[in-house]
Amino acid sequence: MVGVSQQQIETALKEYIDPYLQKDLVSAKTVKNIQIEGNAVTVDLNFGYPTKGYDEVLTKQLQAKLNAIAGIDSVNIRIEHKVVAHAAQKGITPLPGVKNIIAVASGKGGVGKSTTAVNLALALAAEGAQVGILDADIYGPSQPRMLGVKQQPDSKDGKSLEPVMSHNLQSMSIGYLIEEETPMIWRGPMVTQALEQLLKDTRWRDLDYLIVDLPPGTGDIQLTLAQKIPVSGAVIITTPQDIALLDARKGLKMFEKVNVPVLGIIENMSIHICSQCGHEEYIFGQGGGLRMAQENEVDFLGALPLDITIREQADSGKPSVIADPNGRIAQIYREIARRVAAKLSLQAKDYTTKFPTIKILNS
Repeated sequence: MVGVSQQQIETALKEYIDPYLQKDLVSAKTVKNIQIEGNAVTVDLNFGYPTKGYDEVLTKQLQAKLNAIAGIDSVNIRIEHKVVAHAAQKGITPLPGVKNIIAVASGKGGVGKSTTAVNLALALAAEGAQVGILDADIYGPSQPRMLGVKQQPDSKDGKSLEPVMSHNLQSMSIGYLIEEETPMIWRGPMVTQALEQLLKDTRWRDLDYLIVDLPPGTGDIQLTLAQKIPVSGAVIITTPQDIALLDARKGLKMFEKVNVPVLGIIENMSIHICSQCGHEEYIFGQGGGLRMAQENEVDFLGALPLDITIREQADSGKPSVIADPNGRIAQIYREIARRVAAKLSLQAKDYTTKFPTIKILNS
């Protein structure tokens, strides 16, 4: 009897298209080792994005595919992930303790950007990544309430701040340093300086991803982020409404002009399902986010419904991914998180830390 060959295994693996990388496992270079011992096969996979919620489905599908090959009696799939630093804008120094910064932005307010940002961060953490979130909305910080945090950050050396932990997230916000109802009556330069200090003076610890929840618009904060902070990619939040899409396009174009890759678009409040009768209604229009993504040749990352529980859970300090981790809403957020991380994993890696610094001294 002829034994199973490695080529047979690779051929079968090439037939499986990863739904997040949108490539087969071999060409995506996720297959690290194939071991054949008699009728038993072990395949080692290593992904560049966290896959915890996807591992079980992937394992079952690959086992079914490989078990169909004559001569194979058992299949063992071993899955790991390793998130690396990806390239940001040229000439900007990487942030210590942070591999990748992902900006979450919207052209206008009221589209659910902050709620999406915190659930995206929590979803990435649920998938197995080390994640932090920075509330960059100096005038209207909302992350402290959404994370259910009322404490002030510690400072061990009197110069830097320790990130505040909540729901396994490292977080920082101007809201931790002031009373909740205190208005920030600051001009632009003070706001941008505050953002830089919050970002650079926080002792972030080994983060795979730092989610930056930006204020709406394309003003000082966004410009500071683009010019001084190493951003690996941006996610645009919109609703299907025409006026929201118009402003979201401005945000997308801004990131393109400052050479920050747009990882994709998330459509929030896409459909309302009546809790009493189940009737579905597109209150803000239908398919606007998908059309915008197609027109601008970026990925459509997913759509979230207009659901009262999303608002209630965020206001209570336990966003959907934490409040109902097995619920439909949490699963949508985790699906979107995998798409965001997978899209980022396909970008060029950051090799700046690999090269030595050369100094020329006069003798």
